[in-house]
Amino acid sequence: MSFVSAIPAAASPVAAAHFAARLALETDCSDVAAAMKAGEQDFVLLHVVGSPEAYARRHVPGAIHLRHAEIDAARMATWPADTLFVVYCAGPHCNGADRAALKLATLGRPVKLMIGGVTGWEDEGLAFATGAEPGVLAA
Repeated sequence: MSFVSAIPAAASPVAAAHFAARLALETDCSDVAAAMKAGEQDFVLLHVVGSPEAYARRHVPGAIHLRHAEIDAARMATWPADTLFVVYCAGPHCNGADRAALKLATLGRPVKLMIGGVTGWEDEGLAFATGAEPGVLAA
C-alpha cells in the first residue's frame, strides 16, 4: 500500500463539499485572465501588498493597488455592497491576500483569493502592467 492510498479517499459527498468550498473562496490566475480577456470581468481585482513604487514596477493588469492595511468600511464604500473582490499578493509565500480577504469578509464583502498571486501570474506566462494606473490585459 502506498502513502497515497494508506489513508482512504474521502467519500464523494465529502470531497464534493470540500472542493466546492475551495472554489467559493479561491480562483486562479488563468480564470482571472480569461474573464478579463473575454470582457467578462465581474469583479474588482485588488493588488493588496507593497508600496506604490513596487506596484508601479509590476502588477496584474487591471488591478487596483489597495494595501490590506488600508481596507476599511469607509474605503470600501466606494463600491456597491455586492461587489466581488479578487485579492492577490506576491505569491504563495505572502499572506497579504489572506489578510485582505479576511478584512473584506469581516466587512460583509464577497471575496475570493487569486491563488498564486504575482508568482502564479508569471508562471502562467501572463503579461504584467507597469505604472501607477491599473492598465489593461492585452488580448
